[in-house]
Amino acid sequence: MNEPENESFRDSLGTMTKEGKRAWVFPKKPSGKFYRYRKWVSYILLTFLIAAPFVKVNGNQFLMFNVLERRFNIFGFPFWPQDFHLFVISMIIGVIFIAFFTVAFGRIFCGWICPQTIFMEMVFRRIEYWIDGDRGAQMRLDRQAWNGEKIRKRVLKWSIFLIISFIIANVFLAYAIGGDRVIQYILEGPSGHLGTLISLLIFTGVFYFVFAWFREQVCIIACPYGRLQGVLLDNKSIVVAYDHKRGEAENGRKKFRKNEDRKALGFGDCIDCFQCVNVCPTGIDIRNGTQLECVNCTACIDECDHIMESVNLPKGLIRYASEENIEKKKKFEFTPRLKGYSAVLLILTGILIGMLLLRNDVEARVLRLPGQLYEHKDDNVISNVFTYKLINKTTRDIEHINFKLRKYKGIIKLVTNEATFSVPAQGLAEGTMFIELPQSELSGDKNKLMIEVYSGTELIETTTVNFLGPRSYK
Repeated sequence: MNEPENESFRDSLGTMTKEGKRAWVFPKKPSGKFYRYRKWVSYILLTFLIAAPFVKVNGNQFLMFNVLERRFNIFGFPFWPQDFHLFVISMIIGVIFIAFFTVAFGRIFCGWICPQTIFMEMVFRRIEYWIDGDRGAQMRLDRQAWNGEKIRKRVLKWSIFLIISFIIANVFLAYAIGGDRVIQYILEGPSGHLGTLISLLIFTGVFYFVFAWFREQVCIIACPYGRLQGVLLDNKSIVVAYDHKRGEAENGRKKFRKNEDRKALGFGDCIDCFQCVNVCPTGIDIRNGTQLECVNCTACIDECDHIMESVNLPKGLIRYASEENIEKKKKFEFTPRLKGYSAVLLILTGILIGMLLLRNDVEARVLRLPGQLYEHKDDNVISNVFTYKLINKTTRDIEHINFKLRKYKGIIKLVTNEATFSVPAQGLAEGTMFIELPQSELSGDKNKLMIEVYSGTELIETTTVNFLGPRSYK
């Protein structure tokens, strides 16, 4: 790579001037093979992102992260507070998968999948190109006095940005409280939901601030994943890389001159046109080597390939490659590190799938009423009082719920005097009940009982309780 004395760029941000002020990035409009692929991937992901909170699987929202009510849906599977361990395992799997992908392919997630990049580059930036023009036109407009043209373009652009930010805020609200509830609030009007409207406007302001002003600073400064990249990458990771061996050769870069034999003069294929810098959305020079600011968006690859074609030099001066591939021409290999991540992923995924398959649709909890001891009743019967809570994780009502004791000849009486009850869809039912056992059935002061929960004649759940009795009953 470059010599240490040429690495002063690592001491400062490319988006900051020497005076410490913001250096606004005006990236050139990208084009080329990878950009076309990214557009298709982005359109698919945008469709998914907008549709996910409104799509249902077995009556459950496809994706929902309701932190306030502690209810989460992931790919149609509902997670309640009682399923928190499953949610944690899911999140750990997600983190390890991203780490695995980063070790193998660098920050490719940021350039191709991250919602921040997709919205910034494929929505807001494209609107900006449409209104303000390409890089040169944007720079001239920025320096231009506030005349009629500039005011008209700024008001139009900022208004569209604000509307899109409001739409994004509504979509994210649907992830937080549910798509059905958002549609209901819209139909009912904002007057009855002022608290929600205020939250919505706050998030609209946040999204507008991010996409209209903060922009690439999210990736450079705020995003923790960029910092994590520095720990995970090694010389075998495939990243967007500049082939300095080919680009610099013996005597470094040189501007292109027609009919000049660059190889005979000892110059590399890089013609120092700075187009890779001009097209970069984070304002870095990829020729300086791997940098945390690089989001692997491939814009520099497309631009460099276009320049190489125009000067009749081979493409691929900037490409997906590892440091080892550039230095030693080694191909990608599945390293022991990647094998370790793969093994952990497979184990955790297997555990999660097993736990999901074993999870019941109804969860029952029966607890002794605090502070209550047993009670003697007629005919040598001992009675304990318990509270019960049943959680229905399905999208249908579960009816004709009744309790039975396993192995013990006793009875269960609900305080409501009803023989059965129902649990509403995605809701809970709770109450109080008495368990009465003949004294002869007890084997001590603490007896473990198995309670079976039935829906009609179908056993749907079992739970255990401790039943108190006298120490000596003979």
